Amino acid sequence: MKKTLTFLAATTMLAAPALAEDLSVVGSWSGLPLHKQFEAPFWNETLPAASGGQINVALTTHNQMNLGVGDVFRLLGDGVYDVAMTVADYAVADAPELEGLDVPLLALTADEARAMVDAARPMVEDIYNARFNSHVLAIAPYPPQVVFCNAEINGLDDLKGKKVRGSGRMTTLFLEALGAEGVNVSFSEVPGALQKGVVDCAITGAGSGYSAGWWEVSTHLLPIPLGGWDSVVTAINLDKWNSLGADTQELIAAQVASEFEAPAWADAQGALENDIACLTGNGDCASGDKRGMTLVEVSDADFAKAREVLVSKVLPDWAERAGGDWAERWNASVGETVGVKIGG
Repeated sequence: MKKTLTFLAATTMLAAPALAEDLSVVGSWSGLPLHKQFEAPFWNETLPAASGGQINVALTTHNQMNLGVGDVFRLLGDGVYDVAMTVADYAVADAPELEGLDVPLLALTADEARAMVDAARPMVEDIYNARFNSHVLAIAPYPPQVVFCNAEINGLDDLKGKKVRGSGRMTTLFLEALGAEGVNVSFSEVPGALQKGVVDCAITGAGSGYSAGWWEVSTHLLPIPLGGWDSVVTAINLDKWNSLGADTQELIAAQVASEFEAPAWADAQGALENDIACLTGNGDCASGDKRGMTLVEVSDADFAKAREVLVSKVLPDWAERAGGDWAERWNASVGETVGVKIGG
């Protein structure tokens, strides 16, 4: 009888469903396409469904929580929530070496940006482990970070003397090397700053600027990726990750890669052309109504000057601030991929 009861207890345990996992998830900017089209559907629907209902997600965003963008990954490491995603550049005050992920002007297409990100990913994983007690699940793109101005410009040289909102330390240093004044203004405050003349120009993704209505307070668009691609890192608290079973880890990793990261990168192909068409009225706009910004053509001279500033000033400055062997690691990974070398 005792053996029978023991057997029944064991078979009952085997037949019982696995314990459900609850994940508290903090997404990036709630009003932008990356969250609305990819983050929210994935965390609210795709992953719970793929888990057979065993993963329950409570999703919000950092702006809905009124978090400072620089606090998002810091709080993730402290275990305030389980998963978080936002622009890597927001975290560089805590991790200057992280700037090497999204260097301006190295990637002009989504394919080039993906190759750059893939090359940087082992470095990024080490940074998030050490600095933010977290494990990297995905790196997804915002569109290329281009220049919106509320005054006439005809090329890169016309940024000299202007106050420009950058999208990260590297971009700000780049602007200063061009003779512009880098101004720190949060994304949500940019429309008011452009309207009031606090800044003359501002940098963000073309699609983000379209969605946020920057075309209402700016007149000229310079589509040179001075702010890189504003890579958005999705990470999970390392203690939470290590507490998950191997099967759950594999499920989350596979689903994130195939159902979130890959579609976000696929959508980035051709996104800049669509976003420029929407902002300027030049071409078909699949996102909504066309607007009437003036498109400023980027010359070969503009690209050549920008690349020279990047190689001679911006990257060496980052290598010095990052310290350690980060420049060597960058040269052997990202630099090898894009054909640029720091210090040579």
